[in-house]
Amino acid sequence: MKDYTIDREIKVMYVTAGSFPDGVLEAHQQLHSKIPFSQERKYFGISFPEDGVIIYKAAAEEMYAGEAAEKGFETYTIRTGKYACMVVSNYMNNTAAIGEAFQNLLKHPQLDPEGYCLEWYISQQDVQCMVPLKNINQ
Repeated sequence: MKDYTIDREIKVMYVTAGSFPDGVLEAHQQLHSKIPFSQERKYFGISFPEDGVIIYKAAAEEMYAGEAAEKGFETYTIRTGKYACMVVSNYMNNTAAIGEAFQNLLKHPQLDPEGYCLEWYISQQDVQCMVPLKNINQ
């Protein structure tokens, strides 16, 4: 586990999975059907509990203002700050490792209870699993 800082907000457009975890792959497929993979764009998975259910959003960085509206997507903003993270290599060969990484990250003593789980697909093989930490300077 290491720390990582996101120094600028990242506005993303997303598809919400019909269920978690079963609908995750389909949500990413729907997203990529409208937004083909590009080296210039960042891709994410965002999840959080809501009324006892895990909500999952497959997301892609908005490349210009208004892109999400133009393509018919809702938006979400990934906030700045310090995150705890773990990289899962070759995640497609071991998707369970993503859940295991988050189980470890969610035990962090400075975990922000108002946060979310963030998957940053840093390549087509590797995903950086992240959770925001409390700002201890406040």
